[in-house]
Amino acid sequence: MTTTTPRIITFWDALPERARKALREAATTALIKPGTFLMREHTRSAQVYVLLRGAVKVWVDHAGEIAILDVLGPGDLVGEVEAADGGVRHANVEALTAVEALVVPAARFRAVLDAHPGAAWAVAAVLAERLRDANELRIAHFPDDAERRLASRLLRLAARFGRPGPGGGYEINVPVHQQDLGRWAGMGRRRVAQILAGERVRGGLGMTRNMITVRSLDALRRLSGDPDVGPGG
Repeated sequence: MTTTTPRIITFWDALPERARKALREAATTALIKPGTFLMREHTRSAQVYVLLRGAVKVWVDHAGEIAILDVLGPGDLVGEVEAADGGVRHANVEALTAVEALVVPAARFRAVLDAHPGAAWAVAAVLAERLRDANELRIAHFPDDAERRLASRLLRLAARFGRPGPGGGYEINVPVHQQDLGRWAGMGRRRVAQILAGERVRGGLGMTRNMITVRSLDALRRLSGDPDVGPGG
């Protein structure tokens, strides 16, 4: 049985309506091609992005090894940390698909937050959610639990991008391949392939070049250690 898809409350969801209007008035709208960098690590930029459509991956290059920090989609906020402290970009943000985004100068973004106090709580909610996710990933490293880490990444994709499929289950129409899943979950591509081919996942998930089909959310939840899913769920 496949239960209701999980959902992440995004910055845009949490933003009060008046603050949304003010942010739109302060922003310009950009159409961004796949493969384009919205931001590059170790550089300075005075812009914040609110994603309206499409998907981006957030990644860093650590001594020649790529680590993916997150995959963000509609309603998500990018660049808020640097807007707050004026520091350099801590990661690359690259468009995975065609992206439409509001682009707001950092100074105007801060002005909207000052004028609409509820908007600051929307930013705080984003940071809290990302901190919880980062902590969950750390916990799954000690002791090492590769299956739990991979399942949590797949559930995160389903929460942001999952749409009901024609044959049941959910389709994630975002080009995140096995290598990217490994870079995101802290393992090699071979280990990802082994987990996906294992009996605990086999039949519950399908992957093509541009599509992930989740046939059983409960199978992923069990793999992720979700205590609310029983052995027969």
